[in-house]
Amino acid sequence: MKVEIYSDVVCPWCYIGHTRFARAVERYRAKGGEVEVEFRPFQLAPDAKSNGELTLTWAAEKFGGAEQAAQMFGRVTGVAAEDGLVLDFDHSIQANTFDAHRLIRLAGEQGKGEEALYALFRAHFTDGLDVGSREVLAGLARELGVRADLDGEDGTAAVKEELAQARAIGVSSVPLFLFEGQFAVSGAQPEDTLLAALEEVAERTGQSPAARAVKAAANGGDACDDEGHCAV
Repeated sequence: MKVEIYSDVVCPWCYIGHTRFARAVERYRAKGGEVEVEFRPFQLAPDAKSNGELTLTWAAEKFGGAEQAAQMFGRVTGVAAEDGLVLDFDHSIQANTFDAHRLIRLAGEQGKGEEALYALFRAHFTDGLDVGSREVLAGLARELGVRADLDGEDGTAAVKEELAQARAIGVSSVPLFLFEGQFAVSGAQPEDTLLAALEEVAERTGQSPAARAVKAAANGGDACDDEGHCAV
């Protein structure tokens, strides 16, 4: 089964959603299922500047003050902790993520896309690194053993094309999981729901490793939208 995941590396619900989905995939594969995952780019703030501004400062200006920003990030930090993830918004830096998506794309071509994705999540949310900085990205590429000339045009056209495709099919919030190009699950759904979605799609498309159908809740999960607003 092919699953395309649209996400952005500065989206906290994407970090949570990817983590839960990875666990769901492990359980699905243990039952005999087969999954091919492809990472698709999406930019929550395509006009963002990588100038070292703290995410909290950016969010306070965008969403009506420090109190609202703290509320938004406080909840997601707590949820992430339950999934074993550390989100440090006191040091998180707002960034333009276009080059980060180029790195994921180039790493994917070298068999290390998932490693790059999680390295970028940790860099942004835990380590307080500017994932919009080409110097930072080059350092991550070296750590991963990925060849990536981000000062050139490597991956640029492909990422632009995929971003345009995301807009064309109506992606407006992430994470979004697209199964077999036709069944969509939005938001950081619980692990059990994502497993159920895998089984349901497998049943519908004749790929089920089991002889039963499981109904999956498809919408309404926590997400971040294309205005940069994250569920509270």
